Amino acid sequence: MFVTYLVVTLLASALNGSAAVANLIGHEYPKSEADRNRVPRSWVRPLGVLLGAGALGLLAGIVVPVLGILAAAGLVLYFLSALGVHVRAGNFRLGAWALFFVVALAALIVNLAYHPNA
Repeated sequence: MFVTYLVVTLLASALNGSAAVANLIGHEYPKSEADRNRVPRSWVRPLGVLLGAGALGLLAGIVVPVLGILAAAGLVLYFLSALGVHVRAGNFRLGAWALFFVVALAALIVNLAYHPNA
């Protein structure tokens, strides 16, 4: 079980960390997604900070389990909110969203399974 927990946690952290970096450095992809979803570009960096906090929280959860659970739950909520934004904007290109959501949900599930008393 530990290997599964570690692999999923590291994958989720790497995926969200790379998205956070893209947002924070001003890469064109997050900006074009913001435009497509009618989100102000000024939100791109703060959303990147949230993604980065989730990625770091997942890593911290390896040492302090409750942090990993909270970070994974926060990422699940982040991506559920993102789904709402996509639907509101009429943007049904949800491939990338589905990948990020499933990985965040998997991280939450393995965190809860591996640390049931946290």
